[in-house]
Amino acid sequence: MLSAATRRVWLSEKDMEIVLDKRAVRQIRLSAQDAIEEGDTETLREDILEAFTEEQVEEIERRLDNGDFYEFLTEMLDEWSGDDVDELFELLDAQLGDIGVDVKFEKKPAAAAEEADDEEESVEEFDEEEDDEDLDDEDDDEVDEEEEADDE
Repeated sequence: MLSAATRRVWLSEKDMEIVLDKRAVRQIRLSAQDAIEEGDTETLREDILEAFTEEQVEEIERRLDNGDFYEFLTEMLDEWSGDDVDELFELLDAQLGDIGVDVKFEKKPAAAAEEADDEEESVEEFDEEEDDEDLDDEDDDEVDEEEEADDE
């Protein structure tokens, strides 16, 4: 039988999933863009920290060797190239994944709609190509009929 302390450690080692809502993702994106333009990551660090609930921060800190999420973010931002917002999200995902935290980022409704439009466009393009081929076949039939009439 596991002792209570061992059980607690074992449970805290289980993977944790965090979903950052669209508002938080948008705020981080805007802040990252500002950091790229101005070269200052202090506000970005604060905005990332605020995207997480107090309970999430506490759980992340339990999993960190140094127990300091703020320091974790400082090191992560030092690692970031500072010129690509998507790279920042990938880095955040990878760094948190290393400590057993699976972070998900909700997509903006516009981004989800764009993906759906792209899929519909592909289907429409395919359908139009088929229609064009059908028209080409009909044109060929008309030419054949005209040639037969000329032959008579």
